[in-house]
Amino acid sequence: MAFGEIFHTDHPNHVTFQLNDKLAPGAYSYLIIIDGIGLICTCLWRQQKKTSRYLNETIAWYEQHYDLNRRPIKRVGGKGDFSLPDKYVHEGRYYVGEAGGLQDFMWGFGMRYAVTSGVMAAKAVLGECDYESEVRGRLVPLVRASAVNRFLMNRVGNRGFKMVANHWMRDQRKKGDGLVFMRWVYKPGLIRRMLWPVVRLGMLRRKQLADGRMVSRMPFRKALSRDAWEPSARGNEIAEHWNLVRKGGGKTSFSENDA
Repeated sequence: MAFGEIFHTDHPNHVTFQLNDKLAPGAYSYLIIIDGIGLICTCLWRQQKKTSRYLNETIAWYEQHYDLNRRPIKRVGGKGDFSLPDKYVHEGRYYVGEAGGLQDFMWGFGMRYAVTSGVMAAKAVLGECDYESEVRGRLVPLVRASAVNRFLMNRVGNRGFKMVANHWMRDQRKKGDGLVFMRWVYKPGLIRRMLWPVVRLGMLRRKQLADGRMVSRMPFRKALSRDAWEPSARGNEIAEHWNLVRKGGGKTSFSENDA
């Protein structure tokens, strides 16, 4: 689940990615600014009550570290689902991208999976390849590696996040490219292949979808004791300000039940 706020700002173009288990339980938050429009978003990978407090506190954190001069426009949100299907071709239909479970279990990304699987499906329709074999050979190992990464990340808090971030930054300074470390993280090597049976049994649950497909699905995790905390004074101020913005016409893309 993710919640964000879109706003006007006079801050220069900027992107920040943050690992913070308090502000984004089990996940991450980010700030993106492009040509005067900003987005602050926090992702929640554990069930929570009063979820709007996470967005308010995340906004407060970014305001503390960046001179945003934030002027809210609207708030957005959405839910994701992570599962691995038994088959990628079902009753004559080719399932691509997120619909086919081709999504990153660790961070929730999936645009490259969507494009790549879409091209594979098109080639299969033209008789140029076997879609099931192509997906299983080229994409499924990467998705499984991301599921193993998520399994490991679920077992660490801010201390583990800090270790990962510090190692990532050291590797980037040494090699001049932060993507080198990410390629290693997603490489489906021997250790991840050995851990996969444990992850499949320990983190995923079997489920039949409405269209008849069977999948191994990652359920939403329960909240932890460290998720119980009270909003800060600044967080409460941001919540009150947003209520005023809503009364003045500010919109949300999610229901009150979601927040």
